[in-house]
Amino acid sequence: MEVTRRLFFKLTGTLAATSLIPGSKTVWAAEAAEGSKNAYGCLVDTTLCVGCRKCEQACNERHVLPKPRESFEEMTVLENERRMDETTYTVINKYYPKNIGSLTWRNRPTFVKFQCMHCMDPSCVSACIVGALTKQPNGAVTYDAKKCIGCRYCMVACPFQVPAYEYDNPLTPQVRKCTFCFQDIKDGGLPACAQTCPKEAITFGKRADLLSLAAWKMKSHPGKYVDHLYGEHEIGGTSWLYLASEPFESIGFPKLGTTAPPRLTEAIQHGMFQNFAAPIGLYVVLGGIMWVTGFLKNNHGKKAQNDPVDKGDSP
Repeated sequence: MEVTRRLFFKLTGTLAATSLIPGSKTVWAAEAAEGSKNAYGCLVDTTLCVGCRKCEQACNERHVLPKPRESFEEMTVLENERRMDETTYTVINKYYPKNIGSLTWRNRPTFVKFQCMHCMDPSCVSACIVGALTKQPNGAVTYDAKKCIGCRYCMVACPFQVPAYEYDNPLTPQVRKCTFCFQDIKDGGLPACAQTCPKEAITFGKRADLLSLAAWKMKSHPGKYVDHLYGEHEIGGTSWLYLASEPFESIGFPKLGTTAPPRLTEAIQHGMFQNFAAPIGLYVVLGGIMWVTGFLKNNHGKKAQNDPVDKGDSP
């Protein structure tokens, strides 16, 4: 059978397309996170936070971070919404009531502590192509600067926009974020922020116990909290959980689904590259293009040699 150019591209196109279909024997690089029973977390009750910034100071001192321009006693910084950066692992933001609704008991702003959420199925870990980020069994997402190549894919992947990059450090730049005081927890200690909070707005413990505590609080104080525990199901769950007296969208939290982003991206990746089908298909396509173009070039050359030379009209 003569293989025409059109038929060739149909065959190679079909081969490449079939490589996108996941097979029944696909082995996933990372199974869906079910949440380790030994994973720790923190429950933040925003109704107790007074915005004292003691957690910011404790984090700064424990991790020996650069001192901020304004002292930690300066409260005017709370009037502008802030984000974590390469020198600040956690910040407190202040939100004035907008629509209190039935929650008329609250007559003051809401103060919210933000830091890395240490997701149960982290997008940053999935996006890191060199394994510089790791989800530890105790719940922390840790970073190994020795492995990092500065691609900053983790910054793009994070749904909370947490990781920050040391752009001002041209020689040894790192990705910086909250470490969940990993080493201290490993040695039986507490995160600096939870240890220092004077209002005990931050409760540290096993994530399973924190879920039970949050459920008890909401049941015991009807009307005090919105009927939602942020971080329980968002993007597969997070190690940091939040209680609030108003919708989370109004106090700086993004509205996210329950499916962890890595579940979608890894499904696509493994569907494409299982058994090297996609690379092989690509090589076949490229090789075919080279063969077709070479064949046409040779035929054109032979035809040019066989055609008589046009010498023009005779006089």
